[in-house]
Amino acid sequence: MSERPFKVLGVHHIAIGAPDKTKPRKLWDMLGLEFIKEKTMEGENVIEDILKIGTGPLAVEIDLMQPFDPEKKPDVSATPLGHFGLWVDDLPKAVEWLTANGVRFAANREGKVIRMGAAGYDITFLHPKGNDEFPISGNGVLIELVQAPQEVIDAYAKIMG
Repeated sequence: MSERPFKVLGVHHIAIGAPDKTKPRKLWDMLGLEFIKEKTMEGENVIEDILKIGTGPLAVEIDLMQPFDPEKKPDVSATPLGHFGLWVDDLPKAVEWLTANGVRFAANREGKVIRMGAAGYDITFLHPKGNDEFPISGNGVLIELVQAPQEVIDAYAKIMG
C-alpha cells in the first residue's frame, strides 16, 4: 500500500434518518442547533434538514433525512444512523487511492462516484458492504467523504500546525 495522498480533516456531518424528519427535529431544536436549510434531492430520494453545531469552518452538521418517496430506494429512513461524513482535503486523490487499495464505493443512479452533495460540496460514499473485487467497506456503515473547502483546509492546518 502506497503512502496516503490525502488527509481526513474532521467530521463534516452526521445523517439521521426517519420516516418523518419533523419528529427528530424537535429534539435538535430543543438542543439549540441552528437550522441552515432544507434540501430536496429527488434523485437521491431524500428531503433533509441541515442543522449546525459549533461555529467556524470546523462546525459539524446534523442532517435529518426522510425519504422523498417512501416506496422508492434508497430508503434513507431504514436505519436511524444514515451515515456520517468526513472532510477530506483532496477528494479525487482519496477516491483514486482508496479504490486502488480495495475500497468499494457506491455510485449514484447515473453511475457517478463523485457528485454534488446536499450541502453543496463534492462527495462520495464508501459502500457499506464489500465484494470480491473491492473487499474493503464500511462494515455495514455508509461513510461519506466530503471535499473540504479551502477555509476548512486552512483551519485544520492552523490547529494541527
